[in-house]
Amino acid sequence: MILKTFGWSFAVTALGLVAAVLYGGWTGFGIVAILSILEISLSFDNAVVNAGILKKMSAFWQKIFLTIGVLIAVFGMRLVFPVVIVAISAKTGPIEAVRLALNDKDRYQQLVTDAHPSIAAFGGMFLLMIFLDFIFEDRDIKWLGWIERPLAKLGKVDMLSVCIALVVLMITAMTFATNAHQHGGIHVDKAQTVLISGIAGLITYLVVGGLSGYFENKLEEEEEREHEAEEEARKSGKKVPAVVMAGKAAFFMFLYLEVLDASFSFDGVIGAFAVTNDIVLMALGLGIGAMYVRSLTVYLVRQGTLDDYVYLEHGAHYAIGALAVILLVTIQYEIHEVITGSVGVILIAWSFFSSVLRNKRLAAAEGQGSSGEKSEVSSGV
Repeated sequence: MILKTFGWSFAVTALGLVAAVLYGGWTGFGIVAILSILEISLSFDNAVVNAGILKKMSAFWQKIFLTIGVLIAVFGMRLVFPVVIVAISAKTGPIEAVRLALNDKDRYQQLVTDAHPSIAAFGGMFLLMIFLDFIFEDRDIKWLGWIERPLAKLGKVDMLSVCIALVVLMITAMTFATNAHQHGGIHVDKAQTVLISGIAGLITYLVVGGLSGYFENKLEEEEEREHEAEEEARKSGKKVPAVVMAGKAAFFMFLYLEVLDASFSFDGVIGAFAVTNDIVLMALGLGIGAMYVRSLTVYLVRQGTLDDYVYLEHGAHYAIGALAVILLVTIQYEIHEVITGSVGVILIAWSFFSSVLRNKRLAAAEGQGSSGEKSEVSSGV
């Protein structure tokens, strides 16, 4: 079962790591390994969300998502998108960006360094919005309750996450400009670049969220029609069809999943810039991670164990929040790749073990309850 589900991921991992050693030596190997783990940890909640929706779809549409979806996710978002980011930020063509990345690393490194403030501001704001919208939502299950309960109450204020994100962006831009005057190494107009790029990241998040909401509403409408058809079938004595989405509903589901997948992929791509500027190592690491996310989605669907580790989604979003802060800080200060890569892994591991402990407590409570019922029955007899 494991080999069948993760076989392609294991093969891609082996090829990717060998390519990393040949390309960048053992340093390249380490960076690709960190990026792979980072992508998996950031996208674990993506796999959970995908699996929860995918299990409602017909076998045909599941196959479409896991084939065409892989092409879009791995080749589109992980390979092409980083090139596009550098090309836009550095104001050069995509082909030229790839040529420089492969043949003139010093020049490419300089372009990325010059473009880093805009990349970091854009990505930092996008990731920050994902994190803020998560922690301000009132959830039945809370991981760090002492933090999440008061934040959920504050989240009832409309557009609070947008306001906080804009305040953070203004402070970042003002600090950036102040540092430019103090150190004289950065021009003042870079502050304007940070501000514009940050606003662009915020707008991108809102557009992606709007599209996701649109597709979700379409799906709800289709589900209502299906439920009405089921009720009519019951009343007429006809056989009730299985609740598996096909046709228009499945098509909208597929589009919705692709929008969600793109947004989750985006945080991995942006987070990768905090680890390395080497586009080849970035593509290798993110590609390996994306394959595991897809395999994990299939595994969760087949095993049906989506709710076993309830805090993993929390840990992933806290990792996203940490990456957002790191990216904004790297506008002015350099942070070592090991720190960046380790933060997400630590938070995911912490949330995983918290989930395991929670499951043990629940199992123990259920055991005590059942033994108490038995003793009552025996004493009554």
